[in-house]
Amino acid sequence: MSETFHHRPTLKQTNKPFKSRHATKASIKERSKGRISGQATKMMHASNASAQSKINRRNHAKQIQLQKRQSLLASIRIFGGVDGAPRIVAVIPLCEDVSSRSAVSTLSNSLALPTQIDQEPVWKIKVERFKTSLQFIQLAYGDFYAALDACKVADYVVFVLSPAVEVSAWGETVLRTLQTQGLPDVVSVVAPGHSIDSKARSGVLKSLLSFMQYFFPEQSRVFDLNAFSDQLSAVRVLSEGKPRDVRWREGRSWLLAESVEWMDGNLAVTGVVRGTKLSPNRLVHLPNHGDFQVLRISSPSLGNVCTDSAAMAVEPTVLSEPDPDDADSLVSSNDPDDMQNEQTWPTEEEMQDDGSSRKLTEDSQLPEAEPGTTPRAVRRVPKGTSEYQAAWIIDEDDDEGGEDKRDSDDDAQYENTEEIVEVPVHLEHEMDEVETYHGKDVVFQDLEEEEENKQLESWRGRQREEREDREFPDEVDTPRDVPARIRFQRYRGMRSFRTSPWDPYESLPRDYARIFQFEDFKRTERAVRRRAEEEGGAIPAGTRVTVYLKDAPRDAAERSAGRPLIAFSLLQHEHKKSVVHFAVQRNTEYEDPVRSKDPLILCVGPRRLRVKPIYSQYAQSGARGVNNVHKFERYLRHGDAYVATIYAPILFGYQPCALLRETPSANTPSLVAMGSLLNPDPTRINAKRIILSGHPFKIHKKTATVRYMFFNSEDVLYYRPIQLYTKYGRTGHIRESLGTHGYFKAHFDAPITQMDTVCMSLYKRIYPKWSELLVEEADNSRISDAMEE
Repeated sequence: MSETFHHRPTLKQTNKPFKSRHATKASIKERSKGRISGQATKMMHASNASAQSKINRRNHAKQIQLQKRQSLLASIRIFGGVDGAPRIVAVIPLCEDVSSRSAVSTLSNSLALPTQIDQEPVWKIKVERFKTSLQFIQLAYGDFYAALDACKVADYVVFVLSPAVEVSAWGETVLRTLQTQGLPDVVSVVAPGHSIDSKARSGVLKSLLSFMQYFFPEQSRVFDLNAFSDQLSAVRVLSEGKPRDVRWREGRSWLLAESVEWMDGNLAVTGVVRGTKLSPNRLVHLPNHGDFQVLRISSPSLGNVCTDSAAMAVEPTVLSEPDPDDADSLVSSNDPDDMQNEQTWPTEEEMQDDGSSRKLTEDSQLPEAEPGTTPRAVRRVPKGTSEYQAAWIIDEDDDEGGEDKRDSDDDAQYENTEEIVEVPVHLEHEMDEVETYHGKDVVFQDLEEEEENKQLESWRGRQREEREDREFPDEVDTPRDVPARIRFQRYRGMRSFRTSPWDPYESLPRDYARIFQFEDFKRTERAVRRRAEEEGGAIPAGTRVTVYLKDAPRDAAERSAGRPLIAFSLLQHEHKKSVVHFAVQRNTEYEDPVRSKDPLILCVGPRRLRVKPIYSQYAQSGARGVNNVHKFERYLRHGDAYVATIYAPILFGYQPCALLRETPSANTPSLVAMGSLLNPDPTRINAKRIILSGHPFKIHKKTATVRYMFFNSEDVLYYRPIQLYTKYGRTGHIRESLGTHGYFKAHFDAPITQMDTVCMSLYKRIYPKWSELLVEEADNSRISDAMEE
């Protein structure tokens, strides 16, 4: 039988199964076996589905593009129109041989505009070619804080470089600090007037571009103001496009003063409102001067406006006034009442005291001393010294921290060298014309060899202390002349650093009665921003106004040349002081030791404060203990993040910060650390740890005799409840005291070795020092000379 091969038909017919129309519900339920039939989806052909998906994607992309375009137009609408707000451009020279004024003059000459005649730091020009206006802030070289203030309100920052001189240390510090503070768009230019060889021009521009890209990687070009094409290109970059937003300025309003006038105890600041709406109910902060209330906001006086009919004067009109019920007050801290503290019953001695020693009242005066009864002040000087020479000799008693022992040693040294005589000191001096030096002047003083050696030893001592604290952190020696229970009476023991309870309101200092605390800080911030958006009577951004500040100082109007005046509007509650924490990291280029409570300058938001921060470990939310206790750090070290705690006005939102240290030159501070705002939290506990160490004298398995941790038996019994531990990871407790010299017997959870060290950790809470506003005086002579170049 022959085998045949059959091909499968291409079309296989399948008949539809029979379905009865008259099936009952019970039969259908029986047939479904509990299954629920879903609604049939509409099938779409593959090509049709692909076309529909392509249309949807194209429509979605078009909608996104339209939203971006509308957002861009809304952001630059403030600069358009006849009365549009000018684009603020801060011009900062980074070298000594360049000038901001020459760079601005070159840019204006490229547009065929006249140069500036007066010496004002703020100059506005109308750029008809690009249908906008530019407002330049011309800064002098070396004015550090003026550069920081100008960049806080600027839309663009122009850095003027030199093709022949490298950027100075001051210029690098400015770049580092501005990088920390947050900058808008940056434009780098080469100063005009410096001839560059055509062959070396390309290499010089590449070198300068590489330097600027180290600080601002988005930089793609350095404009040479010696070339006319680059001049127009630089002006086009400043006049077109949308300025980059600075994050910490979101939700805030500010104003660059075009004119300042002091009248009747109030300060009138005229300028264009930028950012968000300006509310008259909120306080206004002026750098170097403080916070002030708004008296009213009015339209600026336009002088005589010529019309076809006649010349009329446009008088200012009041645009907005503060609401007495909603306006913020200048109260920044509470006034604690000592009578509300805990009162104790007076002792018998205090009750028997008739108060004769306190009978002098404020109205009473002390009787004048009889002639000859006032002790004569004398100064011990070498024999042969005249009265004039003796007046220049500084007594050791006048120095801070002087001790009797040091004075006695000095007297003995004088007696061994030469004869000493006593010279009377005149208590009344006629003050004639005396030449004084300003705090900004750097005056060199050649110190004596002894004083030079003393300062050298002090500097080496700080280096040595930091090195020892890094190698043996928190370890201290128990004093032998003072009992440990008295010397460390403010310290306590903790079984667990993360879980042991610690009341945050226990034994608080007096400064804690002056600060404010929020029940829920995040909820308060959301409510403050919501009320700021919904507030009526606020002046919209882009409006030119005159803000009258109540009780402002007169020296704010008499600002020095080269220093622009800026005004920042604060949010509600931002004037109140609290315990504020900042997450900071040390600058890698700063090498000197930084201890807790060292005086520094904090630059955050529109404020500059003199602070003495304390540092503690920075823990993420997952690593934070339930008791909110954090370990205090004596030094701010490289490589790790720390939390700096200070008393300061609260802040809302993301706020970058910079910690500066003053140098002999007031306008050249050193950048110590940078970071951002963490949160205001008075309940955070910064616990300072000390470790008392002892030596295992005798060891028997898990029991050891320990010495040199204490030096009397009373201290052993006092610290007996606190847990012990060793550097090799063993834990134990004190069993009993042995003898009278501080020996004790301890039992551990495992055998210890002779090489181990027995330790005990004690903790106490640390508080920061009160901060104050930094008032920085300008050096008028130096700035005026720089502006005339």
